[in-house]
Amino acid sequence: MPGQAWGLASPASTGPIYLTSYAGRSPTARDLDTTVLSAVDLTGATIWQRTFTGHPFPPRVDGDGTVWVVHQDGGDPPEFTLTCVGADGVTLRSVTPQQRPSEHLGAVVRAPDGFYVLWLPTGRRYVLPDGATARLARHDDTGGTVWSTPLPLERVSFGGVVEASATTGWQVRPKRTWKPSTLEVSHWEPLLVAGDRVLAGITDGSSGIGVCFIVDTESGDIVATTEPGPYHHKAIAGPGRFLVGAQGYGALTSTLYDHDGRAAQTWPSHGQMLVDARGTIRGPESENTMPSRSRFRVLNRDGSMRDGPPLTGYHTTYPALDDDGTTVFWRDGRLLAVDEELRQRELLRRDDDRAVLSRVLLLDEGVVAFSVADELLIVRGTGLAPLAAGPWPCADGDIHGNPVVSAG
Repeated sequence: MPGQAWGLASPASTGPIYLTSYAGRSPTARDLDTTVLSAVDLTGATIWQRTFTGHPFPPRVDGDGTVWVVHQDGGDPPEFTLTCVGADGVTLRSVTPQQRPSEHLGAVVRAPDGFYVLWLPTGRRYVLPDGATARLARHDDTGGTVWSTPLPLERVSFGGVVEASATTGWQVRPKRTWKPSTLEVSHWEPLLVAGDRVLAGITDGSSGIGVCFIVDTESGDIVATTEPGPYHHKAIAGPGRFLVGAQGYGALTSTLYDHDGRAAQTWPSHGQMLVDARGTIRGPESENTMPSRSRFRVLNRDGSMRDGPPLTGYHTTYPALDDDGTTVFWRDGRLLAVDEELRQRELLRRDDDRAVLSRVLLLDEGVVAFSVADELLIVRGTGLAPLAAGPWPCADGDIHGNPVVSAG
């Protein structure tokens, strides 16, 4: 690929693969401010490429197979535009959602009749002006605002935060409350739509402590707000239901939130979890500890867990689940498959544990595709079944890369 990959999706199990990346391998200002949208077939051949201005966002594939890409002009603040590209690489239309002065687009999801956008009051890592908040907006197909909801993160508190002091050195604060200095969208799964509920994650950029908001899709009203925490991976567990993971500062949990935003169940584990059509939750654990203490886990409905094989290494692609109940993911230089009986087998080994990984796409005839840094890997002959049904058989819920689950 031209540079570090940022996201990949596909309109169908036969391909092609749409991939957004930086424009170059050297971290120059121009390379980091240019998005390349590539279409690649399942042999690895590039069909076409398009270049857009701005930092890459994940591609969002629409129901008709077209792909949406985010780009921006060079203004200050920049104006963000969503452009729809056809299967031949030709621009079909562009939409500029209504934004406020100085706002930056943090995350976007394509809906059947428009878009959900998580807006930040400043650019990433910029100091937060007094009184400024993020907001979640629902925009129609022309970019007009259907509703807009402020997402306040005025003060956050959490135990176990490590701080440095000139007199005492590094120390753990049992409980600390502070005012965020910067606002960012959650690094993992910042915006999910499940039936008539949206989950939006906002984080204090200096500490990594954030809050998740559950919002009604029709009114824009906030249904529930989580307690502040070090939130990481999230998933859609069904219409109106979300699985929210926390990891760091002594936390290692996954909590299932119901339609009313109440915590229905919590497990002492965090990871890149999948949810099948029966509601079974499974996946590789993710913990910031080396050597690894993580395992493949199944989260039982009663709050207990089933232990799968131990996992070496750390960096992991977000997995995919096939129709036979086998989970496939890349970790510690190996492409691994864990079946429904929690037996593990190795599909591919490569001396490569680079940190920048994408999600896994599971396509026709067991083809597995994922990116490692600036490479797209396409693996054939895995013997895997088609992608499973369910609300979250892979990251973003399906191969389209658009985390929206209908109410039905």
